[in-house]
Amino acid sequence: MKPDPNIIFPVTGCKTVTHVRPTIKNPNIIVGDFTYFSDTDFEKHVLHHYDFNGDKLIIGKFCQIASGVTFIMNGANHQMNAASTYPFYIMQGWRQTSPAPEDLPLKGDTIIGNDVWIGQNATILPGVHIGDGAIIGLGSIVGHDVDPYTIVAGNPAKPIKKRFDNEMIELLLRLQWWDKDINEIQQLIPLLTDSDIEYVKMTLKNIING
Repeated sequence: MKPDPNIIFPVTGCKTVTHVRPTIKNPNIIVGDFTYFSDTDFEKHVLHHYDFNGDKLIIGKFCQIASGVTFIMNGANHQMNAASTYPFYIMQGWRQTSPAPEDLPLKGDTIIGNDVWIGQNATILPGVHIGDGAIIGLGSIVGHDVDPYTIVAGNPAKPIKKRFDNEMIELLLRLQWWDKDINEIQQLIPLLTDSDIEYVKMTLKNIING
């Protein structure tokens, strides 16, 4: 059987692991193939995502998102440069026009790279960019950008360490295995799952440099 990014339940006999992309209805949530969520109804975990802000949640391919992960979008932010933070403009009956965009602390789109692992009950705050191959520790509150192939954890999340040395990270970013076709990825799996990193590095050099 060939891997199929369009099936909702990719694990045989399991209804609690879902491919995210085929479940998405909101056009402002964009998710790559084979990214999975260890739960159902992913969109319920994207909070304060209001159309009038126009912000997007963009997630790459092959990401692994544990149960309880929450994405907080820009709609959670209130005006802070005035005497009151109360959002009168969204409540019925109050006379306030919507604040100008520059008066709201809007952080832009939230962007998650490819092959990112987000641990259980982590929270990703608005406008954060998480690089390819990063790992987000369980229960972390991520309010700042995360470099590729970096492990972060805590509240607020802080870098723990790089997963690999700079040369290996550069090779993986050049390889971009997640963008290859299924047959090529199948052939790369033994290399991608080999714990002998020096061997992997040497082989990747040969593949990339021809």
